Amino acid sequence: MSNELQTQKQEVEATEGIERTRAARVYMPHVDIVSTADGMVIIADMPGVEEKDLDITLEKDILTINGYVSAPVLAPEGYELSHAEYGVGDFYRSFTLSDEIDRDHIEAALKNGVLTVRLPKAPEAQARKITIQASK
Repeated sequence: MSNELQTQKQEVEATEGIERTRAARVYMPHVDIVSTADGMVIIADMPGVEEKDLDITLEKDILTINGYVSAPVLAPEGYELSHAEYGVGDFYRSFTLSDEIDRDHIEAALKNGVLTVRLPKAPEAQARKITIQASK
């Protein structure tokens, strides 16, 4: 019996009424969402995406991540590819943000194909210490 974790890329289903302008497959990146004391962090796997090919937008309450992958060289010069198991394509994912997120201070960083998006809590949503005063 193997405890090996099997993961496959999940292709994004085409939404009715939306046309894509790139002839590439589009995958939903795998993400981890971590809650911290001062907000949330989204960590997304986006192999092959470079910073210049990453687009993150916030419109109303929807945070949208688009990562574009350039066509890779599938086989070294002088060789012909006979089998490939890794699908190459772009990445797309969107999230609905709650009112607790401070939209003006969202930060993102991309390193080695891993995107980290920091979503800080709005000041009014952060926990604060209540001072207890002695009774008289």
